[in-house]
Amino acid sequence: SNSSAESLDRLYPAVGSTKPPRKRTTSQCKSEPPLLRTSKRTIYTAGRPPWYNEHGTQSKEAFVIGLGGGSASGKTTVATMIIEALDVPWVVLLSMDSFYKVLTKQQQEQAASNDFNFDHPDAFDFDLIIATLKKLKQGKSVKIPIYDFTTHSRKKEWKTLYGANVIIFEGIMAFADKELLKLLDLKIFVDTDSDIRLVRRLRRDISERGRDIEGVIKQYNKFVKPAFDQYIQPTMRLADIVVPRGSGNTVAIDLIVQHVHSQLEEVRAAAPSDLLTMCLVFRAALASAHQCHPLPQTLSVLKSTPQVRGMHTIIRNKETSRDEFIFYSKRLMRLLIEHALSLLPFQSCTVQTPQGQDYEGRTYSGKQITGVSILRAGETMEPALRAVCKDVRIGTILIQTNCNTGEPELHYLRLPKDISEDHVILMDCTVSTGAAAMMAVRVLLDHDVPEDKIFLLSLLMAEMGVHSVAYAFPRVKIITTAVDKKVNDLFRIIPGIGNFGDRYFGTDAPPDWSDDEDALST
Repeated sequence: SNSSAESLDRLYPAVGSTKPPRKRTTSQCKSEPPLLRTSKRTIYTAGRPPWYNEHGTQSKEAFVIGLGGGSASGKTTVATMIIEALDVPWVVLLSMDSFYKVLTKQQQEQAASNDFNFDHPDAFDFDLIIATLKKLKQGKSVKIPIYDFTTHSRKKEWKTLYGANVIIFEGIMAFADKELLKLLDLKIFVDTDSDIRLVRRLRRDISERGRDIEGVIKQYNKFVKPAFDQYIQPTMRLADIVVPRGSGNTVAIDLIVQHVHSQLEEVRAAAPSDLLTMCLVFRAALASAHQCHPLPQTLSVLKSTPQVRGMHTIIRNKETSRDEFIFYSKRLMRLLIEHALSLLPFQSCTVQTPQGQDYEGRTYSGKQITGVSILRAGETMEPALRAVCKDVRIGTILIQTNCNTGEPELHYLRLPKDISEDHVILMDCTVSTGAAAMMAVRVLLDHDVPEDKIFLLSLLMAEMGVHSVAYAFPRVKIITTAVDKKVNDLFRIIPGIGNFGDRYFGTDAPPDWSDDEDALST
């Protein structure tokens, strides 16, 4: 590396003279699977939006484990063993291999001739690593680059990860930066004998990459071992735990799991022990947080004309047939969408009529409109939006609560690209406590959609849900056709409309359904 000493001042340990470059043989960046299946359960490794309290803020930051060690020391295997032993459903596996810097033309030529040192700290984009870990620790979504070693460049496609209960970050330089170390709650160094690491490299490179034994040994002696001695092994002193023999040391891994469990139990100790009660705690907090407050100014209710009230009478009537329920619900949705669009920003413009005369009119001043439906009931509003917005883009979100953990799970997410500059119409048919709506808004914010560009649309809302969303996200515009005052002990809107999704799709509602159920079930 030709970098200056100043640029390396942030590194642990201090970097001395330049070592010979290592020839990189990895063909592409490791891609972690989105889930890990064990004999007992499935663990999601792409993360998920965390549980937010009634104020729209995160309850607690994630626990971050850093795994360092030499190449082929077994870091990934140790990470997998820790994940399998932990009793948490959501983890993030983050590999340092994703964060190699974008090479200049000269550096690419060096890499092509195997003269670029990929094992030097300067080869990694530590600024991006730190920014990514900070966002994950806060529970926000991040985009992870995919590095292609065949072209020595980042691919155009980036993968999206969410924060989780536990984040495991592994890499040969995991402890080589001061700021990065501050983000790690637990630092583990996997110390595997050099002979074992060499044997693993021999097996991998010969069987998977078609190389000969002499070439592998030459590369190891010239590049890999010097890099380990200068940059990696000295960071062992920074580790909280050193795991000799790597994945073969089950005693050390058990101790690590016990320590992480003790950290997570501090959070669980404050929560109700009954799992079903945990599922209801958040809604109960929403129910009591904003009682007796005036309705917020961000709320816009469709004018209750005789026509609108007549349609409400039909769809609220338990004797209404499914066909009529669908027909009049669609009419209300169309009116609601039109009303919402009138609240978008417009600017003056002049056009010329066929008679050659100027007309002073108005035109939408934003970049684009995107609709996002909260499954399942929210998707029934998509046709109304498409009918009035030509070429509108549509995304979907499905969030459900896991009653075994009391935490929400992002089961499905599909958002259009470059959504951050759009006005987003977030659609759900009923909002009771606002729990599902708050989670959906949080997902949009995590994808960099400005809060004041989010429009939450619902056919029917409870006052509680209006207050909850408005308090947590005061710049989100809330638009509905009616607001009912009460929610009962089962979080059903009173007088309400019933389970909208079941009445619309003709399915049977479970006895414990609530009006937020279609997106956030208990």
